[in-house]
Amino acid sequence: MEIHIHRATPDDAGAISAIWEVICAERVHSAVNRPFTPEQVRQYLTSLSDREGVFVAEAGDEIVGFQSLDRWAQYTDSFDHVATVGTFVLPDWRGKGIGRRLAQHTFAFARAHGYEKLVVYVRASNARAQAFYQSLGFVPKGVLSRQVKIDGQYDDEVFMELFL
Repeated sequence: MEIHIHRATPDDAGAISAIWEVICAERVHSAVNRPFTPEQVRQYLTSLSDREGVFVAEAGDEIVGFQSLDRWAQYTDSFDHVATVGTFVLPDWRGKGIGRRLAQHTFAFARAHGYEKLVVYVRASNARAQAFYQSLGFVPKGVLSRQVKIDGQYDDEVFMELFL
């Protein structure tokens, strides 16, 4: 099936929220433990600057994953060259190149908007996500101990960076 990548609009909020519901219910892939409502996603999408975005992967009429690109910090311009990313793909679509397609699109957008470096935090227990980001060129830079606490269980987060 052909996959189309596009920048999310407020009309995509329901589908993005539905992905959050699945990811959060798994309790293992993200530090986010409660899904964002469609209205929260809509507000987030409309709050993004021209240099930020959420990019969605569509298979047919279904959004099957998304990747976010956010400025590292908004309180000073000394971080304007750094962005954070996050990748979220529905379980049935993992391992099919969706994340890589999203990354190609997101990274091109990032370069075109003056970013030089991307950072990501990955749960230490999520070896598959760490391997994915390393395959894109991200390098682990450290571990934040007991950074995530979901259902009373702690997990570390691995901090990774990629210079574009």
